[in-house]
Amino acid sequence: AAMERDREDSLDLGHLTEHEQEAILQVLLRDSELRRRDEGRVRSLQETEVNPVRLRTLSGSWFSEERSKRHRSAKPGADLVHSSIRRRNMMSLFSSGEFGSVEVRGRLQFSLVYHTQREELLVSVCRCEDLATARKNRSDPYVKAYLLPDKSSHSKKKTKVKKNTQSPVYDQTLKYKVPVGELRGRTLNLSVWHAEALGRNIFLGEVEVLLASWDWACSQPQWHPLQPRVQLSPDDISSRGIIVFSVKFIPQGSEGGGLPLTGELHIWLREAQGLLSIKGGAVDSFVKSYILPDAGRQSGQKTRTVKHSISPAYNHTMVYDGFHTSDLREACAELTVWQRDGLKTRPLGGVRLSPGTGQSYGEDVVWMDSTKEERAVWDAMMENPHKWIDASLPIRTNILLQNN
Repeated sequence: AAMERDREDSLDLGHLTEHEQEAILQVLLRDSELRRRDEGRVRSLQETEVNPVRLRTLSGSWFSEERSKRHRSAKPGADLVHSSIRRRNMMSLFSSGEFGSVEVRGRLQFSLVYHTQREELLVSVCRCEDLATARKNRSDPYVKAYLLPDKSSHSKKKTKVKKNTQSPVYDQTLKYKVPVGELRGRTLNLSVWHAEALGRNIFLGEVEVLLASWDWACSQPQWHPLQPRVQLSPDDISSRGIIVFSVKFIPQGSEGGGLPLTGELHIWLREAQGLLSIKGGAVDSFVKSYILPDAGRQSGQKTRTVKHSISPAYNHTMVYDGFHTSDLREACAELTVWQRDGLKTRPLGGVRLSPGTGQSYGEDVVWMDSTKEERAVWDAMMENPHKWIDASLPIRTNILLQNN
């Protein structure tokens, strides 16, 4: 009878893709963290609030009591999904923490070659050694590859499964078509999995390679230790790619001298590289710019939307006039990258170019928070009038947490 009730309190999640399952797990982890924080808040209230009526109101216990009266036998939604996921053995998507997995050990041998003329990346997966055992003292391992940030089915490639071995030999080549201009923004993810016939495959370890720092002169196979999968929430992602642009300041001049009556700030938005979307995979994106403290409609400009691209080329120039040289020490050029999904748009992150003083015209402002690299671009522009200053900067996500 208990088993029958357990089945009734579960959801059929078998139709979900691996990416959808990962997204659900991230939401559950976030929900668990929020519950933990709220429990801490309630404990603090119980220690400080002596009025029981006020405590009942502030702690939210009144709501829990009313809900339990209306839904006496209903399991909370998050708990229902959580238990269903456990039943589907989706815990193997993570290598540590709440969802559990086997111990990660061993190493993977592979080589990389890029053919510039064919614009083709060749990933030669050679072999593994000393892998962990997954089920009943055996492992049936295979290697899966993604060319991140694309986690779509187009990016996913696999080797053959090798039965009952901890040192499989593959000698297979996985091929990716990728333009040379996109290589710097890509990360190759190679993960090793145990193939489970009647359940979820089990994670055995992974290697991630930033192609921007790879030594392309070395074409011989190299050994790399397998690493545990890092458990990330959306809040842990500090950057969603690289934005490539140039800026130039033209000072004010006299009429007839070939210079504008007031100074002009030019922003040439070239492209983004390795754009990490909210859902993963290719994205429809555009860039929006403001010159703060002016956050009004006249200050806002944006590029066209570039569809279905991880490394979109915008090639759009914004021009702002009415500047004096002294204004540049009080202003901030904010460039944000946005994802378009149907009629909805969501910010992915951006950069802020400014002196980074924390103040504008004597007032404390949160948006004057440029990083060292962002400040260097702004300073170079002010010190070199009439010249384009080229820059490639991380699309940071922490500017989304602040209000202008």
